[in-house]
Amino acid sequence: MSESAIHPQAVVSPEAKLRAGVTVGPFAVIGAHVTLGDGCVVHSHAVIQGPSKFGANNIFHPFSAVGVDPQDLTFKGERTELIVGDGNNFRESVTVSRGTKKGGGTTKIGSHNLFMAYTHIGHDSVVGSHTIFANAATVAGHVVIEDHVTVGALSPVHQFCRIGRYAYVGACTVITQDVPPFARVVTERETKSFGINSIGLERKGFSEERRKTLQRAFRLLLRSKLNTSQALAKMREQFRDSADVIELVQFIETAERGIVK
Repeated sequence: MSESAIHPQAVVSPEAKLRAGVTVGPFAVIGAHVTLGDGCVVHSHAVIQGPSKFGANNIFHPFSAVGVDPQDLTFKGERTELIVGDGNNFRESVTVSRGTKKGGGTTKIGSHNLFMAYTHIGHDSVVGSHTIFANAATVAGHVVIEDHVTVGALSPVHQFCRIGRYAYVGACTVITQDVPPFARVVTERETKSFGINSIGLERKGFSEERRKTLQRAFRLLLRSKLNTSQALAKMREQFRDSADVIELVQFIETAERGIVK
């Protein structure tokens, strides 16, 4: 431990093993039976529990909780573990559970993975290498995520599911079956606009006249038989004296990804 830089306000168990060049920030907690490989960085307020073994150059950001007890009602404190490779990045508030006895006892993570904020990796899961988990991607227990997978933000993966190599799961997609390798899957989206934010605009001090003008402009945009370009031309013609409508038109004209209609 002498070769590591441990902040005096960090809490490190005497039963933890820290290899060369490990950095531990203030208020970080490293529990018993944790092994951190060369060059790992544990930022302030991160928590690492064991038994857990980590390779080299893993990074633990504030408020991540890695190697914690499994979220399983049958867990009674049995000895289970987490095994992690090299170069993983656990961002803020990421949680990773150790295994359970009934699930084989081990959660495994490969190398060079990015776990963005609020990602959860459940007990007894196996994650390969070079994966990306976007914010709040959630993996239940006993899941297998193969190499080079991307799991989009706010996407939950049901227990016992597998996601094959190089698959891409779009944001907000619920996975309840296996995803084949090389596939791209995404939940069907049907997002619609229902006109102006009338109550919000009234609360923000928009006069009745301004709100009615915007309502008429939105009817042209959303409910007429005109296409978007035709509707914008009509809006410019009919509401040339309305700064609100001109702002709306200019916004739509400069949209690079289209608009919600």
